[in-house]
Amino acid sequence: MAAVRSLVAAVALTATAVTLGVAVRGNGVVHVDAAAPARPGTPLSAYDTASVVVQRSAFCSGLGPDAVAAALGGAPASSSSYGNGQRAGLTPKLKDVAHEFSCSWHGADGAVARAWVFAPPVTPARARDLAAEALAARGCEPVRDAPAYGSPSAAAVCGSRRQLQASYRGLFGDAWLACSIAVPAPGPGRSELVDRTGRWCVEVARAASHLGG
Repeated sequence: MAAVRSLVAAVALTATAVTLGVAVRGNGVVHVDAAAPARPGTPLSAYDTASVVVQRSAFCSGLGPDAVAAALGGAPASSSSYGNGQRAGLTPKLKDVAHEFSCSWHGADGAVARAWVFAPPVTPARARDLAAEALAARGCEPVRDAPAYGSPSAAAVCGSRRQLQASYRGLFGDAWLACSIAVPAPGPGRSELVDRTGRWCVEVARAASHLGG
């Protein structure tokens, strides 16, 4: 995960070049032109997640600059990440040893694109519990007729006065993969955010599968 953590330092070096964003590929930092239009990506409804084999390992370096910029709606201002076994802030109120691989990118406007995969294997029964927990969280509601993101899977929109977040998560084999985009309220419309998150989650699944499918 050192390659992803290096993204923060790279952003600091390019802070004066407001038209530039940064992202990671392999072990190096790639500078991208944030003024250029990002590719729209693949809608989740057009992506067959049933054929994806997700690895329970570090994957964040596989998320390219176009995917990050499209998810945030612009160049990232900072990023953070942690790996399995590292002590990290798992939630705003909880800091503990992580049992997952996670990375997030933060936009200057407060938008956050995140992705994570559990390191331990997850059974279908446990996955059903995780999906139910996601949909039952405070302020959250399911996305009706959401495309599958693994099996079982859950798609939710969670809102507060300050933030709106859309997320997908699901089981790919024995790997529990999740992805989300959060934006400051009022932000984009609900349907737009759900679609944008679905496209981000396709890129996350591709990176986590290491297959480019």
